Amino acid sequence: MTQQIAVVGGGTGGTVVANKLAEKLGPEIDAGEVAVTLLNDGPDHVYKPVWLYVAFGQREPADARRPLRDLLDDRVTLVSNRVRTVDTDGKRLRLEDGPGMDYDYLVLATGATLAPEEVPGLVEGTHHFYGEAGATALRDELADFTEGHLVLSVVGTPHMCPAAPVEFVLMADDWFRERGVRDDVEITYTYPIGRTHGKESVAEWADPRFAERDIGVETFFNAEAVDPDAKTITSMEGTTLDYDLLVAIPPHRGDEMIRESGLGDQGWVDVDRHTLEATAAEGVYAIGDTADLSIPKAGSVAHYEAGVVADRLASQVRGQVPTATYDGKTMCFLEAGMDEATFISFDYQHEPVLRDESRPVHWAKLAYNESYWLTARGLL
Repeated sequence: MTQQIAVVGGGTGGTVVANKLAEKLGPEIDAGEVAVTLLNDGPDHVYKPVWLYVAFGQREPADARRPLRDLLDDRVTLVSNRVRTVDTDGKRLRLEDGPGMDYDYLVLATGATLAPEEVPGLVEGTHHFYGEAGATALRDELADFTEGHLVLSVVGTPHMCPAAPVEFVLMADDWFRERGVRDDVEITYTYPIGRTHGKESVAEWADPRFAERDIGVETFFNAEAVDPDAKTITSMEGTTLDYDLLVAIPPHRGDEMIRESGLGDQGWVDVDRHTLEATAAEGVYAIGDTADLSIPKAGSVAHYEAGVVADRLASQVRGQVPTATYDGKTMCFLEAGMDEATFISFDYQHEPVLRDESRPVHWAKLAYNESYWLTARGLL
């Protein structure tokens, strides 16, 4: 009987794990002993880090998309359908359209979704760069913004790409300086806890750069409400900021299918942090943003986790004891402006160390953005 491996979600984690499974289990797939199916609720793969550059007019929305079929190994079956629920006892997926699907092993890579409606006024009163519509609308606002108060407020944590809010204000500072209007633009950055970033080393790197570039900071600022008419954002701590342009990092939640399947109240799946196996269901893994781990919701995390899960599944379908484990490896670039960047690398045992920014690292980030599609194919 053919062993069925189902992968739900066609983002970085899902695409990479499907391709790695096809590579590792090629002989078994060719012999009909194993089948790998990727289910996604749309035909495209989206590389989300591009949206930050779209906001500044440096990339086009089309640069973030490729047909998912073009990125997948031919031995992977692609199903364009939304998974509504998972019956983990019966090992069956219920789909939005058509019959369901049985599985022997399941990888959940459903990512994160935005939930701005959780904060009153956030939908009507703010912009963001965490999706195509938000990034293009923000691009148009920035193009006409020559004076006033720009506030970047990190409203929800955890959120995708934790470095992006820091990147945005440093890039905005350069953006306005290049246009000769920085003296007419006030920039303020807010963060919910008592420092400017969840990672202390990132905060220590960012703080002096914010100070020398005259970027205001409000910590312990947990946004409670936005008044789009008065153009104010108020925190639970009682602080109110006036703004002319508000860029918010909205609250994030996991896919509703995770909640409806009883795998996680907020849409994140509780997993063993080394094996990435779901604690509440047998034969289920979760990777990337879907996994409820105290590490960044970043593409590199999904990439590294995908390799571990592919190794473990290859062992399991062959009747071997899986030994591959994930050590928390994370690597992220961090733009320090429009033409310089640094990078962060750490794992469960080692805290990140940030180096001084440089142009070569900025160029390396741009080069990676261009070569990302090879990563998605499992070639890097």
